[in-house]
Amino acid sequence: MISSDAVTSEQQGVVTIITINRPEARNALDIPASQALVAACRAFEADNDAKVAVLTGSGGSFCAGADLKEMASEGAVYEPWAASPKGPTHAPLSKPIIAAVEGHAVAGGLGLALWCDLRVAAETAVFGVFCRRFGVPMSDGSTVRLPRLIGMGRAIDMLTTGRPVEAAEAKAIGLADRVVPHGTALDAAIELAEQIAGFPELAMLADRASAYAQAGLPDAEAIRQEAFFAQQAKQAGAQSGAARFAEGEGRSGSLS
Repeated sequence: MISSDAVTSEQQGVVTIITINRPEARNALDIPASQALVAACRAFEADNDAKVAVLTGSGGSFCAGADLKEMASEGAVYEPWAASPKGPTHAPLSKPIIAAVEGHAVAGGLGLALWCDLRVAAETAVFGVFCRRFGVPMSDGSTVRLPRLIGMGRAIDMLTTGRPVEAAEAKAIGLADRVVPHGTALDAAIELAEQIAGFPELAMLADRASAYAQAGLPDAEAIRQEAFFAQQAKQAGAQSGAARFAEGEGRSGSLS
């Protein structure tokens, strides 16, 4: 288990659970907490036994974004969360990470949720660009990732109005991938992570990498990229996997 005062990271089998632990600030990230989150994610990436991560927050909230009290103090310098390699939402990780969202995922917390591969939201979760009311712009990737995920019209609505988007609407527009009962988001995210980790890893990672790489590419170039990412997985495991299928494994809709 890796921990700091503000961020903890622990193993549950092949799943790494990373928890933002500043409940007194609705898990807003000050500069040390942001740095600790980056360190926890890098440790997850470096651990060959860790297959999927789950990102969550303590005390009933996911994350309220950057710590505005710290931001208002003289001398506080925030790295842009997405533009800087030192930022917590700079680029996708090399392995999947799932957001387990209870309570508020707002402002930079929305950016953190968007940075994750999947979002499991409690039915009481709330998403939104709440920093709109304080004149603070988004620098966490939300203005790029949100339109790509839910479409330009819906994204502009959220970015310009700053209105709260509750879990049911988030699911309907594609912002949340799963909606679960209050208090169960973490358990549901861990269950999903274990399911993903149960598949042959190279092929899953190749398909995931291709999906991220294709954004903005012409079809022909994107398909060439897909072939590139698939090549290693095919050489390493596709033939044996196809043989298992031919022998009867995974038929009739089974994922086992």
